[in-house]
Amino acid sequence: MKSIKLANSPITYFISGTEHTEWILFIHAAFVNHNMFKAQFEYFQNKYNVMAIDIIGHGQSTDTRKGDSIDKMSEWIFDILKVENIEKIHIVGVSLGAVLAQDFANRYSNLVRSLACFGGYDINNFDIKMQKKNGAKQMLMMLKSIFSIKWFAKANKKISAYTSQAQDEFFDMNILFSKKSFMFLTTLNSMVNKHKTGKRNYPLLIGCGSFDIPMELEAIKQWKINEPNCRVVIFENAGHCANMDVPQEFNETMEDFWTSAE
Repeated sequence: MKSIKLANSPITYFISGTEHTEWILFIHAAFVNHNMFKAQFEYFQNKYNVMAIDIIGHGQSTDTRKGDSIDKMSEWIFDILKVENIEKIHIVGVSLGAVLAQDFANRYSNLVRSLACFGGYDINNFDIKMQKKNGAKQMLMMLKSIFSIKWFAKANKKISAYTSQAQDEFFDMNILFSKKSFMFLTTLNSMVNKHKTGKRNYPLLIGCGSFDIPMELEAIKQWKINEPNCRVVIFENAGHCANMDVPQEFNETMEDFWTSAE
């Protein structure tokens, strides 16, 4: 994957090539980086033009300036597509990446070829009670990071992945996350319940792992009720980051989704 720094931004993005017809954008979970999709890069780079980004404060996207925050991610992604002359793109987001994927789709729906969100929730119809409960759990995890990122990463890997291999890979990325990068996440709630979901002009796939937390499984259930036309997948033997736990099943599911959407 070739790394490119987006001008006038803190964002670094990565592309596999430009020789194929369709593009895929992968947006990673919080506290890790684009490498959580390495199994997807290997599988799809001979069939699609693959792109990934490091979210602000993560990976190689840490060269920030005053005023930079996560609520600008959609604008930066838009700028990347403009630079690369991409008219439409398949977007895949996991966890935090699913939130950012939806925010981009809310703002630039005409650029979306398909949308797939895993380990996420419907940001346009997020229940306030669930939002507060989710926020309390996130705060508890962040408190652990104050004392030690290693301690934080050890706890986080068990929530974020199910298989031992995926947990180890998640941990190795998580310990690279800097404490100061938490400040870039403070505007995340500004994306929630801001837009109304209109008629989507692209297909939607949502899902999570069967061993994800109960609140996530409930969020997927509620999202399906809100958007009955979307496709749902629950990956067996997988946790929050299903693409890392069961990469083969995940890749085959995505390939089927994109093929049927053509």
